Amino acid sequence: MYIVAGLGNPGSKYEKTRHNVGFRVIDRLAEKYHINMNMKKHKAVCGTGVIEGVKVLLVKPQTYMNLSGESIREIVDFYKTDPEREFLVIYDDISLEPGQLRIRKKGSAGGHNGVKNIIHHLGSQVFPRIKVGVGGKPEGYDLADYVLGHIPAEAEKEMLEAYDRAVAAAAEILTEGPDKAMNDYNGSSV
Repeated sequence: MYIVAGLGNPGSKYEKTRHNVGFRVIDRLAEKYHINMNMKKHKAVCGTGVIEGVKVLLVKPQTYMNLSGESIREIVDFYKTDPEREFLVIYDDISLEPGQLRIRKKGSAGGHNGVKNIIHHLGSQVFPRIKVGVGGKPEGYDLADYVLGHIPAEAEKEMLEAYDRAVAAAAEILTEGPDKAMNDYNGSSV
């Protein structure tokens, strides 16, 4: 089973924040592929289903962003998953322009605390990921305030299109691997 995790923070207060981009992509994957996100286990909200012929577990860790690795580790252990080949994480990236995608097969956390915690708990930074750009913080802003800030209404349409591209990229990673998806989606924006 392939595990596809989107990172974010639980609760309506965080629903449309920059840091919840991963949750929003998971929601769109669940909607497109008719996957019911009705299970609560492993410190996460989960749903099982099939994406383009591949059996998946969609995951939204409920540990808050900075502890995402706790949930991911439990799930990887329970399903005996190889993170290098059967795990994908989707999250926000402030180093990318809003709506831009970047897919990687491995790498550091790049300052993202949720990914840093996953790397810590998995003991490896070798796992595919889709980063969705939310833009850099304006000068003088606190980073936490920026990523926990809501996406402005005028940027919502662009972000919805980015989520749909991330859904398509995730499906391609599942069926054809990250290399093809990297060629097709890296740097793409609306």
